[in-house]
Amino acid sequence: MKDVLVIGGNRYFGKRLIALLQESGHRVTILNRGSSGAPEGIEHLVADRDDEAALESVLAGRSFDVVVDQVCYTPRQAEIARRVFAARTRRYVMTSTVEVYEYEDSAVPVTEDVLDLGTVTVDTGGAWDDPEFREAHYGEGKRQAEAVFAAAVPPFAWTSVRVAHVLGGADDFTGRLDHYARRVRAGEPIAVPTVNRPATYVYVEEIAAFLAWAVDAEFTGPVNAHSHGPLTTAEICAEIEKRVGGRTVFQEVEVGEVSPFSFARSYAMDNSRAVGLGYPFSHSSTWLADAVAETIDEVTA
Repeated sequence: MKDVLVIGGNRYFGKRLIALLQESGHRVTILNRGSSGAPEGIEHLVADRDDEAALESVLAGRSFDVVVDQVCYTPRQAEIARRVFAARTRRYVMTSTVEVYEYEDSAVPVTEDVLDLGTVTVDTGGAWDDPEFREAHYGEGKRQAEAVFAAAVPPFAWTSVRVAHVLGGADDFTGRLDHYARRVRAGEPIAVPTVNRPATYVYVEEIAAFLAWAVDAEFTGPVNAHSHGPLTTAEICAEIEKRVGGRTVFQEVEVGEVSPFSFARSYAMDNSRAVGLGYPFSHSSTWLADAVAETIDEVTA
């Protein structure tokens, strides 16, 4: 049994992670701003993770075997976390994203070392407190946050789980599959780039299971997390057609906004490191139909 602190992220795959940790017998504590509570039997700490003094106060006298940070979006948040938890945890697991590779365009799936964190410029003076700025710089914020942990002196025992695009669940709050379902049902055009690249995905249940597995592991540094089998926009829409009827109509555009799961550049991830560490990812073909059904059926209910 381990003492595990989960910062934020108690919805979607975060709530599944918390349930898995509890089922595994770990002693789980949740820390958030108090906007949502904690499941029965789980301790709840309330503090704003951007307020270093508040964090120090609520964590006074506390330490944890592992901290899972589900809501670290900026280098400023990473610096606060590094200072506050340096002497309070043996290992730090940061939930990151495939979008750290936003500047890549690779003919082959990218491995973790394609991104050299030592070359990333960290700018804690940016407008990171502005929600619109943070959203517009989501991938960059995660890149810089990882770079903060990587540059820690003395070394900080951390790992960043670079999560692929997540599909599935009746509680998918992103609206991305609904974007396609509404257009497929009505036969309305779906904007895609002229050259539309496949991408890597992960089932909501699988990424929760991977994070729970990572809590019990000992590796450090970045790790790509996704199911085998990249998916194209066409494959996702074909599965939606089976569920809702209608017809997929792609409209190629050279400029302007494209639909959520269409990509002009190629930055599919390579999960060889995670597999080598012992995690047996599934293939997307085994869960895509269920993922679409769970989300679409809930939206159309």
